Amino acid sequence: MSQKYIKSQNKNSHNAKSYGKYYATAVYDNHFIGTEELAEFIQTQASVKKSDIKAVLDELGAAMKHYFELGQKVKLDGIGIMKVGFSSIGVARIEDCTSATITTRRVLFQPETERVVVGQEKKPDGSVKQKYVNAITLLKDVVFEETHDNAMNAEPEDDESGTGSDTGNGGGGTNTNGTNGGASGSGGSGDSGQSQSSGFALTISTSGSGSATVTLNGSAVTSGASLSEDDEIEISITPAEDQVPTATLNGSPIELTESEGVYTGNFAMPGEASTLVINTGSAGGDDGFDKD
Repeated sequence: MSQKYIKSQNKNSHNAKSYGKYYATAVYDNHFIGTEELAEFIQTQASVKKSDIKAVLDELGAAMKHYFELGQKVKLDGIGIMKVGFSSIGVARIEDCTSATITTRRVLFQPETERVVVGQEKKPDGSVKQKYVNAITLLKDVVFEETHDNAMNAEPEDDESGTGSDTGNGGGGTNTNGTNGGASGSGGSGDSGQSQSSGFALTISTSGSGSATVTLNGSAVTSGASLSEDDEIEISITPAEDQVPTATLNGSPIELTESEGVYTGNFAMPGEASTLVINTGSAGGDDGFDKD
């Protein structure tokens, strides 16, 4: 079993770095795995009857809706964190900024991640440091296979994106030595397959000795990328030992959640040019961030 992909050429001439290059693009059949099939599979993995499993799954949406209405975040082990997000209309006076200015509602999903060791590095003092990447728990064991099945359909991950990403050293996002682009922690250079045409520019600035990645639908976002309003941007930060990272968007703090030493967060791209500032390591202490 595998996730199928096809080879497709980026024909977006507005992005000079990606134009003309070929990218692997995910394709899917027209079948959705529904509650019935999920219940059947879970029954084979646990000593619970399918009817009981289906009853629980049927109630899951209602339970999540209940806690969203209370302003709570919902964390499902092995899956991730979900919470309410929204956009609002900008107003000139603070007293006019009321709930009436809130427009689009959405559910923000922050997948659970875990560290996967990929090797070791010997330091000058003779000590050995493990090298690892942050993997999304749900996806870390997915394998990929090319298909030529014309019945399968490519689905763009967002309206403005290209057909994938081409990132240095196989990483993606923002490196941590004060420059932007390339693979996390490696300082490599990379170019994103995302469109640089119409949209709002996101400037990314990083500092500190840890590592950070900034992604949109799994593809690296580099400084200066042109994004659409409400694009869901994800941040993953691995700070240096005993350090606490911070992130701000246009001066406002971004909520970060810590799990096994990795801090993650997300935000919706505003309808204006914006600046994301990431500090991958500051003095430890209570920064008001979640440590679920």
